Amino acid sequence: MTERESAVPAPDTHEAPDTNAVRPSGRSRSGRAVRRTAVALVVAAALTAAAVVAVRQPWRTDDAAAAPAGGKHSTVAVQRTSLSSGMNLGGRIGYGTATELGAQGQGTFTKLPAADEEIKAGGVIYELDGKPVVLFTGTRPFWRELAVGMTDGADVRQLEQNLVDLGYAKGLDLKVDDKFTDATAAAVKRWQKALKLEETGKVELGRVAVLPDRTVRVQEVVAKLGGTAAGGSGGTVLKVTDTELVATVQPEDDQLPQFAPGSTVEVALAGGGKVQGKVRTIARPRSGADGPGAGGGGGGGKDKATVTIALTDQAAARKTLDGAQPAVTVTVTDRRADGVLVVPVTALLALAEGGYGVQVVRDGAAPVLVPVKPGLIANARAEVSGELREGDQVVVPS
Repeated sequence: MTERESAVPAPDTHEAPDTNAVRPSGRSRSGRAVRRTAVALVVAAALTAAAVVAVRQPWRTDDAAAAPAGGKHSTVAVQRTSLSSGMNLGGRIGYGTATELGAQGQGTFTKLPAADEEIKAGGVIYELDGKPVVLFTGTRPFWRELAVGMTDGADVRQLEQNLVDLGYAKGLDLKVDDKFTDATAAAVKRWQKALKLEETGKVELGRVAVLPDRTVRVQEVVAKLGGTAAGGSGGTVLKVTDTELVATVQPEDDQLPQFAPGSTVEVALAGGGKVQGKVRTIARPRSGADGPGAGGGGGGGKDKATVTIALTDQAAARKTLDGAQPAVTVTVTDRRADGVLVVPVTALLALAEGGYGVQVVRDGAAPVLVPVKPGLIANARAEVSGELREGDQVVVPS
């Protein structure tokens, strides 16, 4: 569900003077008539974008009190603060979409990680026949043995970059490029020695698992200890995710333009508190007759795009997840006003001759009508400008 807030439009109609209107100090009996504007004026405009319905209450004329009918009212201090409005979407918090990792090598699984374990680049992700399979960072898996004399390729560059990043190329004058050189072989031997493998200078197929992230979290272990890996079969060994929690939402198509990659949003956690987020990716559903949501008498609805949002405060997000409350509310701000005077929206009075005002109580005196100009409306509060001061007490319904 979405919510939108909007500014109260100043009415441009005129009404005949009301004999029951509150008269500001120093005004004649032909002065302004004021009527109380109910919350519906704002809520209806903000939530439904339909016609504004105003419920008005007449104000008494006794100059001594100038209070609402029934004589009951209370006051609230004018605040100087920030106000923002935008779109709210329900979402969930988690580790994002899992990536399946298959086995390229052959043998028996002699060691597997545990769920929720984190593995860094250069670390052992599992073992086959008692030998480690190591996590490297990259964008494509290795598809051949890497050794001196092989043809040039991007896989060599990827290997060399990992060897440099992991510190195995120090002092070897290894250049990261597409050529497998003697310096590359020397760095490979250092790496093999650290893993207690035979120092061949070659990287056999299946010794390395390549994933984009430098650190991954094991979401699920699919393979079984003692089970057999058939190289090249594509069988899934593990499902892994990023190590950082993210929020995900699924906006409607017409809402997607407000989720620009890199833009900042606010994420309200189910357990209380708010954290800042940044739009990381937008994954659009696959189109086509064979894809999910494609006609055919199923649910009838089409799949929505998924927006992934990185969270700045991982500790706060983790508490929410630990409390088994993964629901969040993501707010995309479309308007913001900083350092403005703010009053409850129920304090606004629609003037018969146009415009708005508020009743102000100062130094214990009778309420005085002060004209104001409304600005941004959000969360039942209104930005106002006029002859008001921070700390002024404005009249609101009891």
